[in-house]
Amino acid sequence: MKNYIIHDEWKIIEEGFHAVENEITESLMSLGNGKIGQRGNFEEEYTGHTLQGNYLAGVWFPDKTRVGWWKNGYPDYFAKVINATNWIGINVWIGNEKLDLAKAKVLTFRRELDMQIGVLERQCTVEMPDGKIIGIRAQRFCSMANDELGVIKYGVTPLNFSGVLRFSVYLDADVKNKDSNLGDKFWEELSKSQNDTYGEIQIQTKKSPWATVPQFQVCSAMDFTVKLIGQDTNINFENENKEKYVETTFSHFVAENNQICIEKIAVNLSSENHEIKEFSKIAKMLLKDAKEKGFDQLKEDHKAAWASKWERNDIKIHGDIAAQQGIRFNIFHLQQTYTGQDSRLNIGPKGFTGEKYGGVTYWDTEAYCIPFYLSAADSSVARNLLIYRHNQLQKAIENATKLGFKDGAALYPMVTMNGEECHNEWEITFEEIHRNGAIAYAIYDYVNYTGDTAYLGQYGAEVLIAISRFWAQRVNWSESLQKYVMLGVTGPNEYENNVNNNWYTNYLAVWVLKYTKEVLSLVSADQLKEISKKTNFNAETETALWDKIIANMHFPYDEERQVFLQQDGFLDKELIAANSIMDQRPINQKWSWDRILRSCFIKQADVLQGIYFFEDDFDKATLKRNFDFYEPMTVHESSLSPCVHSILACKLNMTEKAYEMYVRTARLDIDDYNNDTEDGLHITSMAGTWMSMVKGFGGFRVKNGEVHLNPVLPANWSGISFRVGVKGVLIEVVIESEKVTVQNFSDKAISIHILNKPYLLPAKEKLSV
Repeated sequence: MKNYIIHDEWKIIEEGFHAVENEITESLMSLGNGKIGQRGNFEEEYTGHTLQGNYLAGVWFPDKTRVGWWKNGYPDYFAKVINATNWIGINVWIGNEKLDLAKAKVLTFRRELDMQIGVLERQCTVEMPDGKIIGIRAQRFCSMANDELGVIKYGVTPLNFSGVLRFSVYLDADVKNKDSNLGDKFWEELSKSQNDTYGEIQIQTKKSPWATVPQFQVCSAMDFTVKLIGQDTNINFENENKEKYVETTFSHFVAENNQICIEKIAVNLSSENHEIKEFSKIAKMLLKDAKEKGFDQLKEDHKAAWASKWERNDIKIHGDIAAQQGIRFNIFHLQQTYTGQDSRLNIGPKGFTGEKYGGVTYWDTEAYCIPFYLSAADSSVARNLLIYRHNQLQKAIENATKLGFKDGAALYPMVTMNGEECHNEWEITFEEIHRNGAIAYAIYDYVNYTGDTAYLGQYGAEVLIAISRFWAQRVNWSESLQKYVMLGVTGPNEYENNVNNNWYTNYLAVWVLKYTKEVLSLVSADQLKEISKKTNFNAETETALWDKIIANMHFPYDEERQVFLQQDGFLDKELIAANSIMDQRPINQKWSWDRILRSCFIKQADVLQGIYFFEDDFDKATLKRNFDFYEPMTVHESSLSPCVHSILACKLNMTEKAYEMYVRTARLDIDDYNNDTEDGLHITSMAGTWMSMVKGFGGFRVKNGEVHLNPVLPANWSGISFRVGVKGVLIEVVIESEKVTVQNFSDKAISIHILNKPYLLPAKEKLSV
């Protein structure tokens, strides 16, 4: 755990330069706007610990799969969002010395991310090797008002001398991914052009010899102005370039204590959104308009966009600054990672903050992110996430066919960009099939929350039929048990691979079959006829098999403890508590994989994940027995684990445990709990942080289209408040130690249950209980 970030309600602050932790700080200070993601790198060159990263939504490369032992069914490539043109670059020379904070003496340093307005600022004073001292003030944002725009204001002040400073303002597309499997670079140059302060590079991804995927084209362009207080700014600019690189250099005399300032604006355009032939025209137009506005007005437009987001999505915690900082940090990064405007896009586990997991889509979106976007945005945002999966249904059917399934059965990929599986660890690629169930559950979650039953006939039923066909073929009949079983699977707890009858996976499969039947009864006769024709669905014969599986599925259970077992044979393990090995954690970094697999220790508890999803199927006594059994063995080395534990602990009124788990998920990256924040932030688990607040402490649920609130508060909190939207109604919930207040901001009434008592909250009214 690290604790060098200062506690503040609205800011992430690094006071003093922590060079060893710089890659962690770069992740924490990342900026984005749904199309552009930029790590918190320095503008000037830095030769210390750094991961330079700028990522563009929807732009990726099929990196060649590298495995030690090839297995049938492995994909040829691992898709990854790739590092794109470095647009922030500004180098500085003082005399003959190039500014580099890894080589200069840093006298003072403060770097802060203002989450309220989405601006990253750095102020520092630096002593060069020859004794000259300069001050630096840099501000940067990725515009929320124009999502193809990045803006920088970079000032340098000589503090103990007067002299000539030289600057290089550049675009560098000669970049690579740190996680490139074979050390390859993924870009080739198309063209470049320059004229004084304007520079432009057009590049495209290299053609893949092992995968038939599109090549992406990107245009990055820049323009800048130079401002000098109290002096003439008649400057001669020199343009220089090399392959995949353009720069403009200039020199200027600067008097002691005067600041020279560069206002740099950059655009990043991709072929996903524009015709290639229009790149230059659009780039120049955007830069011309932005340059005329100037830094201050661009910043005001950006701040206004953030103010609108925070008005809807802020969560307030009274009495705990660390907890408050944590939740706002998580909401901030969720809002700047995915805006929901494009159904071709999804949410990578690291968003645009690093390269681990490749920036691709996992089941995290459906299990964790959908609830956040259902409440915190217009319903069209969550709908687009579901449409993303529907658009890739045929690829999911192809994925299943490759593994031997037939008749339109679909297995959605564990990892994907375009619907094609690109994960290459056999115990996950072939066995972690619970992801199919998470996608089905997201359809249920969306329809239950929004009441948009039209989605089922248009998209949902078709997806559910294909997933149900997969489950019906994936099980087999066990003569010895006289039950259907599911062999050779991996649950969310990836610390147990290739197990039989993972309880969570079996329960999900049965639930999906039940829900699909329910959905087929909800769509109209004409829709069902059309869907059946399109999918070659035979309701009578297929649902007859589903009914047999539903009635006869095997679920591992311990009669003595009266708990569900994660899988067959779980009790053969030595059952010891995770707190007995604190000096050996995280075990995924200190133990062999063989030792982990043989241990009882749990990355994230499958059984508790299932009880969280289907809580109305179980009474509190059942929840408590299973929580008390599994929680002590859980090491929470999945970022997705603590939030579920926090929610369930709230339901059990175990507020101390709920708070412990909340802090772990809310400050997972800020405090670097798992020693991996340098690889990027845990974006999808941040939605779990929101869930632990709203569903956990807020006790918020939507059941049959009605809001339910059963809140609990940790002892050190005097209150919390949050806003959620349900069926087009926006409400604010204020929870204090003695009362709950709900305000309806919308033009229609809504039914609300508070502490299990029903109320009708009229339009524009407030209710206190």
